[in-house]
Amino acid sequence: MGDTRGPDTDEPNRAELGLEGGALDRFLSPRSTFTLTRFFILRLLGVVYLVAFLVAALQLLPLVGHAGLLPADKVVGGLVAESGSSLAAARRLPTLFLVMGVSDSAMVAVAWLGAGIALLVALGLTNAFAMALLWLLYLSIVQIGQEFYGYGWEIQLLETGALAVFMCPLRSVRPFSSSPPAVTLWLYRWLIVRVMLGAGLIKLRGDDCWRDLTCLQYHYETQPIPGPLSPLFHALPNWVNSVSVAFNHLVEVVAPFFAFGPRPARRVAGILFVVFQLTLIVSGNLSFLNWLTLVPAIACFDDDDLKRVLPARFLCWAAADAVQRPSRHASWAAGGYALIVAMLSLNPLANLVSSRQAMNRSFEPLHLVNTYGAFGSVGRERLEVIVQGTMSEDPDDDAAWADYELPCKPGPVERSLCWITPYHLRLDWQMWFLPFNEADQNPWFIHFVAKLLDGDPGVRRLLSRDPFDGAKPRLVRAGLFRYSFDSGGDAIWRREYVQVYLRPVGNDDPDLQSYLKALHFR
Repeated sequence: MGDTRGPDTDEPNRAELGLEGGALDRFLSPRSTFTLTRFFILRLLGVVYLVAFLVAALQLLPLVGHAGLLPADKVVGGLVAESGSSLAAARRLPTLFLVMGVSDSAMVAVAWLGAGIALLVALGLTNAFAMALLWLLYLSIVQIGQEFYGYGWEIQLLETGALAVFMCPLRSVRPFSSSPPAVTLWLYRWLIVRVMLGAGLIKLRGDDCWRDLTCLQYHYETQPIPGPLSPLFHALPNWVNSVSVAFNHLVEVVAPFFAFGPRPARRVAGILFVVFQLTLIVSGNLSFLNWLTLVPAIACFDDDDLKRVLPARFLCWAAADAVQRPSRHASWAAGGYALIVAMLSLNPLANLVSSRQAMNRSFEPLHLVNTYGAFGSVGRERLEVIVQGTMSEDPDDDAAWADYELPCKPGPVERSLCWITPYHLRLDWQMWFLPFNEADQNPWFIHFVAKLLDGDPGVRRLLSRDPFDGAKPRLVRAGLFRYSFDSGGDAIWRREYVQVYLRPVGNDDPDLQSYLKALHFR
């Protein structure tokens, strides 16, 4: 792409200042362009947005729709009543659904509209208005998603998407019509620094196994949804897994300090970030988290770096669009947003250096600048809640119990492991957290059991197998089982019963009905 400055520029000649070719010149890299960098940032971000909106389109209604496990209309209605008006509620929970109404049709419309725009972005659409609309649509979904949208990658996608607005021209949709304001690349590097440092420091401050380099002896087996290669990673020699933990610390704690360095240092940091995220992608199913984290990692590379690995045909196509400097308005808007990010970074930065660091937290309702972290502690054994139903009226030893199965959550010991990343199975993930609490501390789970007793078609859409094919079981129960990889047998897992998680309940159970009425599920 080369230098985009015109011959009439007022900038002093660098050679006259004695900077041309010097160390300071290499540090500042003033001739670097980032049009190719933005191209790949936006295409990957478009793919992540597309997956996120498809997940919403296919799962939002059974999770938080009017007849879902945690109906969002009741939550939003209660907030409006408490706040006194929709406008007052919007200050606490900004979402389009306060204007549109929290209806099932509105949720589906928002999800599919977002998916359509995201597809265009993935195919090359480069426009600030489109990126702003994507951010607003996804913000609206996250705000009503409750526990099912309480993961760190939701707010990370919102922060990443907000930054993308200021990378794009407002009056063009072509991918190479102008270069992005340089400050947006610095903002993306600031994001990858916080993501990496947050994850690294929470590990070092959290579980002893991260400090003695043994966590990966357990992680591949106990992570939320293991993938097909997870048993192979788990079977690696202990010394290999210890080296891998050390590499984890190198990438998450050391490499971030090079993200703002001169080009060679940035390039090394970027390569480490990318390799690390690709390793995580193949070793398990962490939703779209790792794909999303690749987006700010790309900001460590400039166009010259990318030209080294891109085919000549692609570079010719990219060069066909005349690259111009960003408009003055775009540069001023990006600079203004950088000041906002700087002010909003104070709380995340304080959290980052605190000995009581919190993971994945927002400090303002728009989720523009957040704090991140992952796997601050690692389980030493895998406990799974297995839900079962029976047509027997009496839950005695003669009752025939059958398992309900979810698509990728460990269930049948012989079933092959899924590889679904970047797709996100929200109910499967939420089930992973159940063993950490008692059943009645998870209202959505009790409601899930009640819907199984009702043969609810919405909940059945989230299952991979309903043993009763839509018929209403007489009783439903849940047991706690210990799972471990079966390295020597034909099955994927070994499982053993631990204890009761939820006693057998039926639709006529008074405790169940009282619980549901108290939470306004009935």
